[in-house]
Amino acid sequence: MSSTAGYDIAKEFHWLAALDDRGRLLLSHRVDNTPEAIEQAISELRIIEAEHGTVTIGLDILGGIAGLLAAMLLAEGFTCVHVPGLAVNRARRATRGGENKSDPRDAKVIAEQVMLRDDLRIVELPEETAVELRLLVSHRTTLVKDATARTARLRDLLTGIHPGLERVTDPTNKSGLILLGRYVTPAEIRRAGTARIADYLRRRGVKQPTAQALAKAAHTAAGAQHTTVVGERRTAILIRELAAELLTGKDRLRNVEAEIAGLVDAHPAGALIQSLPGMGAALSAEFLAAVGSIRRFTSGDALAAAAGLAPVLSQSGKVRYSRSATGGDKALKRVFYQAAFCSIQRDPTSRTFYDRKRAEGKRHHQALIALARRKINVLYAILRDRQPYHARPPLHLVA
Repeated sequence: MSSTAGYDIAKEFHWLAALDDRGRLLLSHRVDNTPEAIEQAISELRIIEAEHGTVTIGLDILGGIAGLLAAMLLAEGFTCVHVPGLAVNRARRATRGGENKSDPRDAKVIAEQVMLRDDLRIVELPEETAVELRLLVSHRTTLVKDATARTARLRDLLTGIHPGLERVTDPTNKSGLILLGRYVTPAEIRRAGTARIADYLRRRGVKQPTAQALAKAAHTAAGAQHTTVVGERRTAILIRELAAELLTGKDRLRNVEAEIAGLVDAHPAGALIQSLPGMGAALSAEFLAAVGSIRRFTSGDALAAAAGLAPVLSQSGKVRYSRSATGGDKALKRVFYQAAFCSIQRDPTSRTFYDRKRAEGKRHHQALIALARRKINVLYAILRDRQPYHARPPLHLVA
């Protein structure tokens, strides 16, 4: 005998439903997201286990708000599996009145999916390094997005009051941000003069040639504009604030990336992953954060399917064709696409493969996708065999 249970995960509370091996509902109730309530629910599952056999538990969310629940269930020795939210939604909508959504109904559907399917991913307690990498990669993504938004806002404000300066400064560079943290309006740049601005930049770490060229370009732009724009003073204050925030963000991002690089280097698979051309520390960290353990996948094809880089079969009657996947883990797909893009600039083997696909008539994006797909097979073999990447010599050099 066996039984199944499903947790519909939420922030304040979860909903638990349990079924016997014939699909009959054994319990259905709210479980607050507190240690006491979860412990009480575990006691109820133990009773069900004694009466109806081993309980397998489905969770529709992993990590985050489900962290405490998953940790307590796994610590108690329960087998937990992941039932993706999309699978829950599709299964519920396929039932009578399926458009009606509620926590009890979703929890029951999760339990039913656990009972009916044998291909669900088993949830395991992650290693500390994997959790840290996942958190740091997520934080790095947030910092990059914040920096992109602030940079766009700064450019917009600067173009509104001093378009000439916006054209000659780059707020993605430290030197440009140092300048904009002090000198913004045409009048203050003209008053300061080239020599004073260059000296200001040098004292803050900008190299002499860069400082001199930037100061001269800024002064030239200021000399070409003698009109004062309405709201210029307040806009300049906001630009200085944004420049200071971007400089601080650069330091924070650099520290986070150093931590990520250290964790990747210390990871048992870190050196193996980074041996593949295009997989630097950042992409290796994103791969480890997204995948966790390569043991989840039975083959390179399975990993490619998870990344949305494997062709999808569409067949109905006599019609049969393959198409590009629209699903998959977008973060994982991005890792391999970026690795492919980086490698064609530096790795002759990757460049040769890319050029061959282009010669076959594929567009740039299609050739990169093909290269990314090839890299999945290579990386899977690297991790499976625990051997670093070695480029094959050209055929004309093989004896």
